Amino acid sequence: MESFDMNIFKIAPHKTLLPARGHILISDPFLQGPYFSRSVVLITEHNEEGTIGFVLNKPTRVYPDEIIDDILSFNGVFYVGGPVSTNSFHVLHTLGDLVPGSIRVTSTVYWGGDFNAVKRLINNKVANSDSVKFFVGYSGWVSGQLDSEIEEDAWVVSTLDDAKIMQSNSDHSWHETLTDLGEDFKTWLNFPLNPSFN
Repeated sequence: MESFDMNIFKIAPHKTLLPARGHILISDPFLQGPYFSRSVVLITEHNEEGTIGFVLNKPTRVYPDEIIDDILSFNGVFYVGGPVSTNSFHVLHTLGDLVPGSIRVTSTVYWGGDFNAVKRLINNKVANSDSVKFFVGYSGWVSGQLDSEIEEDAWVVSTLDDAKIMQSNSDHSWHETLTDLGEDFKTWLNFPLNPSFN
């Protein structure tokens, strides 16, 4: 079989943002596997101890009201947040102070808080799938790990509009976020899902 030169897909020198709460990570096209292949990850915590985030564009076919007690009806699905603690539930929302204990991630997006308050707001029809996004598991990096992966071009750090963070139709998020970064990433966009098919 003809060998495939991965170096043709190395990106041009570019200036990127540093990882920080509220920024996103866009995976390079070489990352494989169910969690990070062509993924967009929202960083919800980044400090000297490490990084926590949630994959925004890996929806499941499971509805929270099928799994979580006391949610009467919710027209939205779980997303796979990442490979860590895959038996745990997490939530991003735009409910702000209506959810005590939540952590502000961007100007309007919050992480976590009182889970019972989230359920009450859903049941009272104050919140819905436009304002609440549920995740199973999360993405985590120990101190220095993410910085090393960014240095190796496994991730690009960028920003994303809050509405796009919360959107349910996320099938094209990876492609759209790379397109917004411009010509330096055109080769990434053209990289085949399976290089052996090239």
